[in-house]
Amino acid sequence: MSPSLALALVPLFLTGPISGPTTPVITPTVVTQTFEEPADADDPAIWANPRNTERSVVLGTLKEGGLAAFDLNGRTIGVYPAPQPPTPDAKPGRYNNVDVLGNLAFVSDRGRDRVRVFQVDERGAKDVTNPATKPVFSKTEQEVDDQHNVYGLAAGHVNGKDVVVTSRRNETTIALLQVTKDNDTKKVSTLDLPSTFTLPNGKQWTVCGEPGEGPQVEGMVIDERTNTLYAAQEDVGIWRIPLRANGFGKPQLVDKVRSWGAPQKYNPETEECEADGPDPGFGGQWLEADAEGLTIADGVLLASSQGDSRFVAYRKADMRPLEDFKIKDVEHSDGADIVLGKLNLLVVHDGERPNGTGFAFIRF
Repeated sequence: MSPSLALALVPLFLTGPISGPTTPVITPTVVTQTFEEPADADDPAIWANPRNTERSVVLGTLKEGGLAAFDLNGRTIGVYPAPQPPTPDAKPGRYNNVDVLGNLAFVSDRGRDRVRVFQVDERGAKDVTNPATKPVFSKTEQEVDDQHNVYGLAAGHVNGKDVVVTSRRNETTIALLQVTKDNDTKKVSTLDLPSTFTLPNGKQWTVCGEPGEGPQVEGMVIDERTNTLYAAQEDVGIWRIPLRANGFGKPQLVDKVRSWGAPQKYNPETEECEADGPDPGFGGQWLEADAEGLTIADGVLLASSQGDSRFVAYRKADMRPLEDFKIKDVEHSDGADIVLGKLNLLVVHDGERPNGTGFAFIRF
């Protein structure tokens, strides 16, 4: 663990032991308001104000509720609605994931299959998306309504280019987009991750899912120091993928969810995957599916183990697990973001409150 992150995390673990059978529990500094349907909190991103750290802004997607902006006290300073449906029969906008690059925020609009662009300052955010922006994956507006659209999202600076990586809902595909000067993005490459794997015993294992749906990626983060994408395929694990400004390198599966390799079958009555034989034990030890939000601080990768409401810290260089922890009253977290330095802030999605969802802030 890097010295700066280690020092930053020390206060977080004072409520529990660093090692042993008990998972440390962190108490949030503040929490945001609770959002109720149709708003549904999902993914946060931090804009660190370069002139006045205390006037920094946290953004959070609210799905059909749009995009929210918060000050560092967790107060809502703005909510920016998702687009209305273009026709009465079409799907409305639905903001799924967000990431910040400089003074711009990029948002995956799952409802309309677009990447939307927002200008961010201490007052909040303003939608500056090019009105002519096109769907990322869908060939027609009619195909957009099938909802195999943009889903997870990460932004970064790679080989001199500002880029966005976005995944496709219910598919294994991820796409690399370059940011253009007119507040738009241009797709330059795609990569299909596997849905079938060869197990150590030589058998083939296919990830269980609803017919016609593949194991999707949502949580992603770009490591700008090494030009690497980390991508969490929800029912598989964490991939490390070399990234260029115009394409992807060979993906490597660097940690697996515990259920990886376990035989399952889809039950159409319950619409759930159920065990279909003994678990051969080929999965990982740290992640309970879904593998979700990823964020990087110095040499450490933080991952959300959504299935048991934990977070896991890995040493990024070799993906050695360093520590796991929980955040008090935070359940089934999707996205997370962390900034170290003058700000020292971790923000996570809180996926299960009595009346809705929200976000939790931890300052240290």
